[in-house]
Amino acid sequence: MPVNTLKDHRAEQRIVSIRVWLALVFMILLVMVLVSRLFYLQVVKYDELATQSEENRVLLRTVPPVRGLIYDRNGNLLATNRSSQTLAIVRERVEDLDQLLDDIAQIIPISENERNRFLQQIKRRRPFESVPLKFRLNDEQIALIAVNQFRLPGVEINAELVREYPEGSSFAHSIGYVGRINDRELKNLDPALYTGTYTIGKIGLERFYEPVLIGKPGYQEVEVNARGRVTRVLNRVNPKPGKDLQLYIDTDLQNAAIKAMKGRRGSVVALDPKTGGVMAMVSNPAFDPNLFVTGIDYATFNDLNTDIERPLYNRATLGEYPPASTIKPLVALGLLSNDVVERDDKIYDKGWFQLPGSDHRFRNWNRRGEGWIDMKQAIMRSNDTFFYNMAGKIGIDRLHDFLSQFGMGRKTGIDIHEERVGLLPSREWKRGAYGQPWYPGETVIAIIGQGYMLTTPIQLAESVTLIANRGKHVQPRLVKEDIPEYQSPSWGHDIELDDRDWDFVIDGMEKVVSFNRGTAYWRIGRGLKYRMAGKTGTAQVVSIPQGEEYDAEKLKEFQRDHSLFVAFAPIEDPQIAVAVVLENNNGAANVARDLMDFYLLPRLEKAEQEKKASAKNKGAAQ
Repeated sequence: MPVNTLKDHRAEQRIVSIRVWLALVFMILLVMVLVSRLFYLQVVKYDELATQSEENRVLLRTVPPVRGLIYDRNGNLLATNRSSQTLAIVRERVEDLDQLLDDIAQIIPISENERNRFLQQIKRRRPFESVPLKFRLNDEQIALIAVNQFRLPGVEINAELVREYPEGSSFAHSIGYVGRINDRELKNLDPALYTGTYTIGKIGLERFYEPVLIGKPGYQEVEVNARGRVTRVLNRVNPKPGKDLQLYIDTDLQNAAIKAMKGRRGSVVALDPKTGGVMAMVSNPAFDPNLFVTGIDYATFNDLNTDIERPLYNRATLGEYPPASTIKPLVALGLLSNDVVERDDKIYDKGWFQLPGSDHRFRNWNRRGEGWIDMKQAIMRSNDTFFYNMAGKIGIDRLHDFLSQFGMGRKTGIDIHEERVGLLPSREWKRGAYGQPWYPGETVIAIIGQGYMLTTPIQLAESVTLIANRGKHVQPRLVKEDIPEYQSPSWGHDIELDDRDWDFVIDGMEKVVSFNRGTAYWRIGRGLKYRMAGKTGTAQVVSIPQGEEYDAEKLKEFQRDHSLFVAFAPIEDPQIAVAVVLENNNGAANVARDLMDFYLLPRLEKAEQEKKASAKNKGAAQ
């Protein structure tokens, strides 16, 4: 039989009391921790957290300016801005950026190049500033992002303006292009000016006039929700758009020049002799500048950069070629103005020339010789022997000084940065470059535009414009409006010579084209409906041994001679001056004729119709 034990009520009460007190102490400690945390947040960290809270609700966002447009002389758009749906990311809204990029790549295609550019760009952004990852989203891609938005924190679809070049490769070297800002450029930029802007002018007009085209950014205060989406705009200061530019360029003339070149390597420059305006500037082959706007991939850039035909190279202002016989009209003016020869002086051409005491023969292109020949005939026939005979009489010093007046060895000051000076050799230059004296035989070569001498197509166009204007200098310009703070300095000044000398040389240049023994007559002279003054040139690429003749068929393509031609027309009222260089090919004169016909014939026909209408009205009035 079990024995009943009595309960110890005091012990149970003591245990309950201890437990109650322990619970009370624990609760007090919890309350103290909570109060301490509230005190820390509400008092100690109040200013900092209040600011963060306000920034999470109200943000200051940059409003990028609209980049200025570029028009040709007839109002055709050459550089515009197109709306682009862009996928962008706000870094502060993202916990795991790499994972987010992987998630996006599973939804829409993201190239490795786009990803790398984004990761570089995001290092340079301001807090809460969205950084573009992919441009030009199509409707399907926008829909896919929208459907998956719930699992893509920090991702935005923004409508932005992206640069576009409607004419593609036609103006790649003159207009240039914009591209993504790199680290080197970032160090020299005004951060306030480029906030919210990811591109900058890289070459051509886009680079030269960057401060004019970029504009000034604005800003807006926006209220956002917890997911970072804008709920309303509290305040806005509109950006100042970039300045629009109108050019002297004629799109139709540019395309006519490209067509006339027939895909051959080289350059064409056409100037308006009255203003110096660049009406056409072609460098062929070219490239599509639109590839660079949002960032070109490495493989495509490498293909362009390593292409043996150098499409990225602006031959019009950077290409340096021996001017060859195109400078003979300039040399003739120098001979006359320095009283080296008279207009009717003659020499006897046996087909070659020798310096006293030397057995080396400097040969004329016509190796049979042409007998007695004067200077006008030497220009018309491009006779080397006549000019060889004058080399010792004028000397390298006077030849250098005179040719420099026509812009040889100097930048023209055209309004793009990519320009070289060419090379106008002198005694001082050779001593500095080679540590050697100048030899008489080098003057013999220099006087026909060979040897060390190098010029750019834009320099050739400027020099023939000076002849067309009979010494009046006009600086080559792409942009019509004068913007003084963004103009390149000009070397130019007017050249004062005897009017009879100008007329004499220009008459010789006209005979190059119009007389049946002229070097360009059988190519382009027949059927001309206006008076043209021109000069052919053939620049050697490789030396031909003494006694041998040039044979293009025996040479590789890149070893063949360059073909050059300079001209202006009409002689009585010059409206266009042209310089053409075809690399390792002939036919430069044909390109110039096609271009001048395209430009002049409609204008001459219109002028003739207006003249007839005026005469008819005058007759009716009488």
